[in-house]
Amino acid sequence: MSTAQPSRARDHSLRRRLLVGILVPVALFIAFNTFSLYQQTLTSLNTAYDRTLLASAKSISEQLDVTGYDEAAQLRATVPYSALEAFEADNQSHMFYRVSTLRGELVSGFEELPFWTGTIPARPPYAALVDFYDDRFRERNVRVAVLLQPVASAEGRTMAVVQVAETLEVRETLALQILWNTLLRQALLIAVVAFTVVLVVQRATNPVRQLSHQLKARREGDLSPIAAPSAPRELQPLIDATNQVMQRLRHLLRHQKRFVRDASHQLRTPLAVLKTQVQSALRGDVEPVQALREIGDTVDRATQLANQMLALAKVEQLRQQREPPLSRLDEILRAVALDISPLVAQRDLDFGIHTEPAPVQAHEWMLRELCRNLLHNAIRHAPPGSELTVDLRMQGNVVTLTISDHGPGIDDELAARLFQPFSAGDVRTGSGLGLAICQEIVQAVQGTIALTNRYGGGAIVQGLDAVVRLPGVLPDADSSASAGAGQSAA
Repeated sequence: MSTAQPSRARDHSLRRRLLVGILVPVALFIAFNTFSLYQQTLTSLNTAYDRTLLASAKSISEQLDVTGYDEAAQLRATVPYSALEAFEADNQSHMFYRVSTLRGELVSGFEELPFWTGTIPARPPYAALVDFYDDRFRERNVRVAVLLQPVASAEGRTMAVVQVAETLEVRETLALQILWNTLLRQALLIAVVAFTVVLVVQRATNPVRQLSHQLKARREGDLSPIAAPSAPRELQPLIDATNQVMQRLRHLLRHQKRFVRDASHQLRTPLAVLKTQVQSALRGDVEPVQALREIGDTVDRATQLANQMLALAKVEQLRQQREPPLSRLDEILRAVALDISPLVAQRDLDFGIHTEPAPVQAHEWMLRELCRNLLHNAIRHAPPGSELTVDLRMQGNVVTLTISDHGPGIDDELAARLFQPFSAGDVRTGSGLGLAICQEIVQAVQGTIALTNRYGGGAIVQGLDAVVRLPGVLPDADSSASAGAGQSAA
């Protein structure tokens, strides 16, 4: 297992990809350029040596004489072989010639040299009736130049066919030398390019290695942001994303530590009280019924505390999910109000609720927990027989939930810390986690929550308003037309 991972890391090496991605196209281009340059060199070489063949053919044509006209003409050639030695290069190549009539009758030269049977190009390369072609003579490859030369004298006129053949030793030797020189230069060029690419890639990937060393040198548990001001712009998105991941990890670890600390601290008290009550009941200090009632109350408070702490942890878990589903807050609010209706009836509250269609991008559990905690808190602090109203409206893309009671309100100092965990207004009736859970849920949905006193005439407090504002999703025309607002009383 451990040996496979490094091999995969090498296969996906950024440096290797850069080297291959740069060197392979460059090498292919140089190879194509070398082949093309070699072909152009051969063409230029053939052109130069073909010019020499043409010059030798013209030199031979100057030694021709004719007697008679047209078909009765008789050609004479006085061309010694030594006249061609001046055109033979470095004694490596050999030249052969043949002078014939248009009918192929040999006049002078090498009879075994095959007579030309081709045609003159429409656009010959030189200002002469000349044709060049490759052939074999005496089991050797030769290059042949054919010149159709008019011959005229005071005694006659005709057309002569002058063929000059040259072996290819010089051409092949020079072409091979040019090829090796070209390959040597191109190999040197590839080596220079490869060295430059390796050097540039090494320098370009140096910030990545420095960043890797910096991360490896960190202490265990160090999740501070990466500081790399000298990193290139291409690495900044990776650094920013890594810092965001570290920030989320810091938040999760901080929340986990806080949860463990709070759980160990808050659950210790009810468990200690429960143990004392059990011991007191076993000793017979209190009546069994009263002892069981006290034990039941302690268990209820401990259960409520544990449930709320688990709810607080679940809010943080759901917060990490990127795309929460679309939920109808109005339907959730009415369902929660129906669930707690026995509590409303128990306190004889004049309960009224008004809702409008309110789609919110949030988990249904979070919205249900938000509504339940706010309504429980309002019912607990509302005077028996008083009025309790719930109003849910959507204005534009903002959903506003207002829960109004006619309780005594709160002072400013208490309002500033009520949303902190375990900051209950009355420790006998709550654990101080309900509003903290509401605060976490609202922040996860990117909304706001506030508790404000409602004043009547003068400075008399008439009650408390819990106002929650959440970003809503504009409903479709069909759904908004079918849904309506309603109000009921309990």
